[in-house]
Amino acid sequence: MTESSFIHRFEPAANAGSAPLLLLHGTGGDENDLLGLGRMISPGAALLSPRGRVLEHGKPRFFRRLAEGVFDEDDLRRRAHELADFVTEARQRYGLAAPVAVGFSNGANIAAALLLLEPDVLAGAILLRAMVPLSDPPKTDLAGKPVLLLSGQGDPIVPAGNSAHLAALLSQAGASVTHRVLPAGHPLSQADVTLARDWIGNVDARAA
Repeated sequence: MTESSFIHRFEPAANAGSAPLLLLHGTGGDENDLLGLGRMISPGAALLSPRGRVLEHGKPRFFRRLAEGVFDEDDLRRRAHELADFVTEARQRYGLAAPVAVGFSNGANIAAALLLLEPDVLAGAILLRAMVPLSDPPKTDLAGKPVLLLSGQGDPIVPAGNSAHLAALLSQAGASVTHRVLPAGHPLSQADVTLARDWIGNVDARAA
C-alpha cells in the first residue's frame, strides 16, 4: 500500500453475508484494541483496524485536539481524507465492500467526520461516545445511510446536548439515525455490545 497507508490489522470474512467493519480505536488505543468488540458484534465479518497516526503524549489518536473536547479541525479534515484514502486502498487490496465504521471516542469522532466529509467511503457507522466533529460541516447527502449513536448518560467527556446535536446533524443530512442514551459513562458497557450486535444484524439482514 502507499504512503497513505496506516499500520493496521485485517481479518478476512468467515461470513460473506456480513458487512466489513472498520474499527477505529479511542485515544491511546491501537490496531488491536477493538478486534474483540468487532468479533462480538458481528461474528465472521471482515475486520479492518488501523492505528491512528497522531501521537498525543505518546498515545495514538486519529487527529489532533487543542484541549479536551476542542478539536484541531484543520487537522481533523486532513486526517479524515487520509483515512478515506486508506479505506479505499484497503478495499481494493482485500476485496471489500464499503465498511461499516465502529468507532469509540476519538475513533467515533473521526468516523463521524468521514460520514460528513467522505460519505461514500462508509456504508454506515456505529458511533460509541461520539461528539460533533466539525463546527461548520459541509452539506452532505447521507440518504438512508444507517447510523447507530450510543451515548453515556453519565459521560464526563461528551455533553448530552453535543451528542443530541450530532444525531440531529446526521439525520438532517438524510442518515437513518438510531440514538440511544445508556446508563453508562465514557467507557463501553455490555449494553453497547448488545445494541451494536442487534443493530448490525438488522443492517446485514436488510442488505441481504
